[in-house]
Amino acid sequence: MADRHDLTDDRLLAGDLATEAGRLLVDIRSDSGLSGRALGDEGDARSNTYLLDRLARERPDDSVLSEESADDKSRLQAERVWIVDPVDGTREYGTEGRTDWAVHVALWSASDGLIVGAVALPALDITYVDDDSLVEPTTGLASEPRGDRPRVVVSGSRPPAFSEAVAEAIGGEVLSMGSAGAKAIAVVRGEADAYVHAGGQYEWDSAAPVAVARSKGLWCSRIDGSPLIYNQDDTYLPDLVICRPELAEQILAVTSVVG
Repeated sequence: MADRHDLTDDRLLAGDLATEAGRLLVDIRSDSGLSGRALGDEGDARSNTYLLDRLARERPDDSVLSEESADDKSRLQAERVWIVDPVDGTREYGTEGRTDWAVHVALWSASDGLIVGAVALPALDITYVDDDSLVEPTTGLASEPRGDRPRVVVSGSRPPAFSEAVAEAIGGEVLSMGSAGAKAIAVVRGEADAYVHAGGQYEWDSAAPVAVARSKGLWCSRIDGSPLIYNQDDTYLPDLVICRPELAEQILAVTSVVG
């Protein structure tokens, strides 16, 4: 079991890393003169360099798994692995005015699995970490004001085939949104009630969002109800459900048929 003081330091570091990488990305977005894919590529590269350099200095004994770096398989024997996504939602980051993109920083341990997570929403200037602090219902991610019906957020580019069936099962509606982190945090923030995905993801897409969502009491699992497991040889982790716990049974009754 990880030492409490160590976890506090790691959580502070994760939050700072995500926040500062996010500020770098906002500056690049404002000052580089780039847009679209070119902006996304620049942001990915520079955010990744920042995160790797900081981790090399401050946690030199830990391994790192990053979307933007070659996978060093020595992580499979490591005691601690940082799982990072330098820009989650590169397309949204490269689109002027979009706020639904994120920076993910998570920490996995061989003894306890995911132990730390931070998700920054740089366009909204806020970072969420996996602590027990309450999150007041708020807005800013969803493009449409919510009504009284439960809301299911899904990928705008790869919505799962069961999206409408899930919404129907809980008497809700479907809303498309950008990055995985933004969708997960929309549930944390109360802008949505569930996030379902089955179109393909990797460990860095969900590790930090899942750590944060779990800490806020949300249900997190694969679409068949099985656990989300990290630091695997194959980093492909294609599906997940993040939802209010009272909705999990109804949602999994739909998604597990596919899973």
